[in-house]
Amino acid sequence: MRSRFSSIMETTASSNSAWWFVMIAGIAAIVVGLLLLISPGTTLLVLVQLLGVYWLVTGVLAFANLCIDRTLWGWKLVSGVLGVVAGLLVLRNPLLSAILVPKLLVIFLAIDAFVMGVTQNIHAFRGGGSSLAILGIMNAIFAIILLLNPLIGVILLPILLGIIAVIGGGLAAIRAFASRPRQTPLQPPGAQPV
Repeated sequence: MRSRFSSIMETTASSNSAWWFVMIAGIAAIVVGLLLLISPGTTLLVLVQLLGVYWLVTGVLAFANLCIDRTLWGWKLVSGVLGVVAGLLVLRNPLLSAILVPKLLVIFLAIDAFVMGVTQNIHAFRGGGSSLAILGIMNAIFAIILLLNPLIGVILLPILLGIIAVIGGGLAAIRAFASRPRQTPLQPPGAQPV
């Protein structure tokens, strides 16, 4: 019988050849995180502009995909229109979009936190325990604060993302360095391998 951990080990062994890719991603996350911590406004403006370019390109690609493959044409058409319109709006109004996009993200997170808080309280009252009820109440309060004043979240979002990016990038770089393949020492010709 094969162990379920053998497939995990095979995946890890096969991914050892791309350790440098994880290292580059970790270093990039550290750089972006430090930029968000040092200059949050400018970095957020640049990141939102990159998001606008991404939306524009994915919208155009959705139209190209619609020309190639007509299945699910309605979704592709809506995706293409929304991508192009959102990308052009973000690129044409960089300062407004640097405030509006994070504000919409904060409002989305607040709604998500409110729904999580309500469901946690429902589970707590059905026997989930008092700690789940406390967590649900805290989520609901956090959501109400963000919904009443989303600018608090917009101001703190770049700093929080910077901290998360520095920590996550550092952990990714450390993990990549630890998982790189070990070099075997050079042996003189005719010597027995160790």
